[in-house]
Amino acid sequence: MDEFCSVLLLSAPFSVLTYRLPPALPVEFWHVGARVLVPLGRNLRVGVLLEVGVPLPEGLIPKDVFWPIDRTCLFDAQYLDFIRDLSVRQMERPGRILSRVLPAGMRELPDFRTRTGRRIEMREMSDPVRRVEFGTWWRNGEFAAVLPGSKKARLFSLSVEPPWQLRPGATAQLEILRYLDVHGVSSSKALHIRFGKGLAQPLAALLRKGLVREVEFRFREEVNDSDVAVTSLNDDQRRAVDRFTALLTSGQPEAALLFGVTGSGKTAVYLELAARCLSLDLHVLLLAPEVAIALKLHADVRRALPWADVRLYHGYLNPAERQRIFMDLAAEQDHPCIVVGTRSSLFLPLKPGLVILDEEHDASFKQDEGLIYQARELAYGRVARTNGLLVMGSATPDIKVFHAATNRDIALECLETRVGGGRLPEVSFVDLRLNPPEHGPFATLVRDAILDTIHAGDQVIILHNRRGYAPVLYCETCAEPIGCPDCRVSLTLHKRREILLCHYCGHVVAFPLSCPQCRGTQFIPLGAGTERLEEFLRQDLPEKTRVLRLDRDTVQRAGTLQDTLAAFARQDGQVLVGTQMLSKGHHFPGVTLVVVVDGDLGLNLPDYRATERSFQMLVQVAGRAGRGDKPGRVLIQTRNPGHYCWQFIRDNDYTGFFAREIELRRSMAYPPFVKLALVRISLPVEQSEVELLAAFGDRIRALGAAAGLRVLGPAPAPLTILRGRKRFQCLLKADNWPAIRGVCAEMRASLAGEKHVRMSVDLDPVDML
Repeated sequence: MDEFCSVLLLSAPFSVLTYRLPPALPVEFWHVGARVLVPLGRNLRVGVLLEVGVPLPEGLIPKDVFWPIDRTCLFDAQYLDFIRDLSVRQMERPGRILSRVLPAGMRELPDFRTRTGRRIEMREMSDPVRRVEFGTWWRNGEFAAVLPGSKKARLFSLSVEPPWQLRPGATAQLEILRYLDVHGVSSSKALHIRFGKGLAQPLAALLRKGLVREVEFRFREEVNDSDVAVTSLNDDQRRAVDRFTALLTSGQPEAALLFGVTGSGKTAVYLELAARCLSLDLHVLLLAPEVAIALKLHADVRRALPWADVRLYHGYLNPAERQRIFMDLAAEQDHPCIVVGTRSSLFLPLKPGLVILDEEHDASFKQDEGLIYQARELAYGRVARTNGLLVMGSATPDIKVFHAATNRDIALECLETRVGGGRLPEVSFVDLRLNPPEHGPFATLVRDAILDTIHAGDQVIILHNRRGYAPVLYCETCAEPIGCPDCRVSLTLHKRREILLCHYCGHVVAFPLSCPQCRGTQFIPLGAGTERLEEFLRQDLPEKTRVLRLDRDTVQRAGTLQDTLAAFARQDGQVLVGTQMLSKGHHFPGVTLVVVVDGDLGLNLPDYRATERSFQMLVQVAGRAGRGDKPGRVLIQTRNPGHYCWQFIRDNDYTGFFAREIELRRSMAYPPFVKLALVRISLPVEQSEVELLAAFGDRIRALGAAAGLRVLGPAPAPLTILRGRKRFQCLLKADNWPAIRGVCAEMRASLAGEKHVRMSVDLDPVDML
């Protein structure tokens, strides 16, 4: 008797289709949750077997499943249910969701090879006469599916910072160098896509010259010499661990916040809790917002728990390594381990008993391109299916999370003092109206404090959350800034790299240049980024002072991020300049002074979270000072000393800031008091938007009124043109998510015929620009 099954396609149209299980192959070949090959049209596709024994839809003449790919279940019922829930939230098909989270090789057609390496062609396997023979081979393990991504990709990195010594005519080599400089470590596949058949010769020349090198990774694993000592817990830490352990073993899903000042020993709590979780034969996910922090945590775990099985997983791993880890974890469900990684680790096929989000407030836990999701929500979705525990740790929690804790919707444990009795740094504000910058960007008293710290043999961290040399290059002839041709923004000057770069679309222009408006050649760089700040400090500070810089531009070469952090930790540098990358998760006992060049940056962005983000960043960077034996000091330069957030930063008073901020949100109806969605639509710049926007606005307001939603907009986005497209957006406010999803689904359907119009929906948006 024929038996039918449902298969979820991992490529367009991402549907769930019904197939027949081939009578020539034994039923034990098929496992729910395993990948299979199925015919669609004239091609074969990869899908996931969802269910066996489904009824045959009336009138359907089914095709046979072609062949299994996996010998065992890859995705269990809990994992597939998690994907279905995410698809409902994102209003996407489950197949599209799953295809976006899997390593690329796992959704591509495999090769089938024998033990001796002979490739078995698909046409051989489709021969009805030979299928039974191949079935016997498969049962006996004589051949298997070999995934496309199982071979390590070749990765290339710059070896030398610009400027590069090249002959004038070596334009192809220069283009490759600039590409690697902007995009960082790149695979041979990415380079071939960008440069085509003309890649091989100039790339080989760059390798011979030593300007480019082949690498195995962008970020290497840290050596096991972490500075987190394996010590006994203090009373506050022990109380937190005991409370979290009780929640972990409660038999139901739980969530908790670990609220601790900077330097209070949250990592020690994570490590002890992870050890207890492993003793219960449960998996642990320990996640960080950025790779640098994940690498540090990975080293901490290996040192504290040398007996544990610890894996490292993040998006910068070689694709073959990501695929290997994914497959290994799927095959080792009964072997508890700790996975340390970034947000993408939430899609690994294990059953986490404990998920820890370190620095849970960080915006990097939200993915806002492609598959849009918030790691915090996905993490709870994972533990909800295992009756596990989600622990979120931060010195500056997300307002919504702390609100949930104060309402006792989630558990709360506090660490109110620094480990070892250290004091929090003294925070002072420098009014630039009364003390204008007279030494580059620094007021005199700030520069004096930097010099005093250097002369004392201590270290300084200087935060300026703007990379590049100058954000605007102003033409003296026509009085216009040099702008991006595809975005309505100024190009940023990167002096050492000799380029102007758009930080939104990646458009690059060589510098020096002539003005595209008037052909003038005289320019003034306006404003300052971290590169210009580094240049000034090298010239202004005592000759032997070593200045290091940490921002996205300096970490593009393989290993440079870790090298810079390690050098500063060894006190090989006395001054570290950087963007918000250096504001969290790092422990430098030699730092006694933190300087914020412009505390006002970000305060007045058109975003209801603007003040919260500034508060979090400044408190976090202030927490880098005074973590050793000497007291710390923080100087924040501002032109707006009357802003209400300064008093809370000065006093390290998160609860006071929360009380003020939560009332503002209550009065203005923003989260956590409403559900908020940002609907973006975009169209080519050459296309008129007048009629489209009018019809779109009328339709979404009518739907919103019927569903009880408040609709704001549509209006031009703060960044009105990006990547050659005009951008508009609406804010939807409601009491529940289903109402918002219903309106968004209707609007998406109404735009189905507008092939040039794109619409995206961001639920609980982090980026409002």
